[in-house]
Amino acid sequence: MKRLLLALPMTLVACSSEPKDVGCCGPEDSGTPATTDSGEPASDPFPNTSCDDYANPCVEVSAGDNETLFETVNLLEDGMTIVLDAGTWELDNQVTLRGASGVSVIGQGMDETILDFALEEVQTNGIDAIGDDFMLQDLTVKDAKKDGVRVEDSDGVIMRRIRVTWTALESSENGAYGLYPVKSSNVLVEDCEAFNASDAGIYVGQTQHTIVRRNLATGNVAGIEIENTQYADVYDNVATGNTGGLLIFDLPGNPIIGRDIWIHDNVVTDNNVPNFAPGGTVSAIPAGTGTIVLATRRIVIEDNEYANNNSSDIAIFSGLVIEGNPADWYLTNDELVGDVSGLDLPADDAGVFNYRTENVVVSNNLHSGSGSAPDMSNLIDREIGFLLGLVYGDERVDDVLYDAIEESAFSATDASGNSNDNHVCVGLNGAGSFASLDLETLAASLESNPGPEALFRPPAPFTPFDCSELDGGPIPAISLD
Repeated sequence: MKRLLLALPMTLVACSSEPKDVGCCGPEDSGTPATTDSGEPASDPFPNTSCDDYANPCVEVSAGDNETLFETVNLLEDGMTIVLDAGTWELDNQVTLRGASGVSVIGQGMDETILDFALEEVQTNGIDAIGDDFMLQDLTVKDAKKDGVRVEDSDGVIMRRIRVTWTALESSENGAYGLYPVKSSNVLVEDCEAFNASDAGIYVGQTQHTIVRRNLATGNVAGIEIENTQYADVYDNVATGNTGGLLIFDLPGNPIIGRDIWIHDNVVTDNNVPNFAPGGTVSAIPAGTGTIVLATRRIVIEDNEYANNNSSDIAIFSGLVIEGNPADWYLTNDELVGDVSGLDLPADDAGVFNYRTENVVVSNNLHSGSGSAPDMSNLIDREIGFLLGLVYGDERVDDVLYDAIEESAFSATDASGNSNDNHVCVGLNGAGSFASLDLETLAASLESNPGPEALFRPPAPFTPFDCSELDGGPIPAISLD
């Protein structure tokens, strides 16, 4: 892609008979590991759940019985439950589920049922599913060659108490995505863990109506990533020890235009792992990034805890930063999927452009210890970090950054000389500092060694960015059908 900045000089299991919605059976007790007091494996291979808890059709599969597992998934029936026993499974191919709806795959717990794909000889996923009303629960997926769990083109997806991990730390050879629901709708990801993915640990993309809650993402390039998604509620997650913590953005060419994302009550701290992505958009994320909002709209980021992210806590950037040609962000009306009503996108009679970031509220977040050492490791691949380091010098990078691309007016010294055409609101984020960068001009003037004085760094409430509500009303409550 042609980047703008390259111009820089130089649950209890009894819920099976209930509809699989958000209200069905939370994780009241995940159980203790299936071992005896001596540490030996317990004699009961199904210590937490079995087919006694589910209506037919239900199949129990013993650990290591790969033949029965693959036979079962090849003969799926609507409404089938597959119960996996405790133990480690050594698998040399992905588990593929197709052709049936209402399928559930349930293990005995993240520490009990472990699907190990280290023996895969080709680039395949761990679990790969297409099917409406699909549920995956209570197991670990380990060392898949590609994505840990991929669910695509499905309506009604639950991922609950799933751990996806790779043994190697910070390795570009690890699989790209941990949990990867994509091109789907009514998606719930809760109480999961994702470690060491070379792209995103927990990803939701090209999806409508999503809840992502109470998850842990550590050691990934991107901890949690919400991409080209409409109507998402993301809360009570912990994203720590990644390159970037929690990212919300659109990419060009995807038919769903992102909107109405509510990011609240998350912990986003210490995301300073060096970027180890083998390529792609996330390879441009500077180490030390808390949250990036890019090429998306109607976003609320509130009541989160940010700390010790060395580059900056929150960056609000136009899509032109990663792809500088607006034409590459064009979608025809026939290509569009989902709801674009009320968005006022740049458009012509035949289609729209989705590069603009606008209508963003940042409110009541806690900030501490961030911005102390922006990532200057790679001018070509991570030029934003390099630019921040050059401009801020020995000063701490501000907690909330806005690139001001396509703003009609900018002044580093006079609030009245700044426009807020894109409706970026930080008026209720008084616990943190704010800077408007005029990024395009700044990038073109680095030969003159501009310092922080080239930025607009107003005191709270950050006039003219002192608004506190979205244009067009609040994000509607996110519910899953």
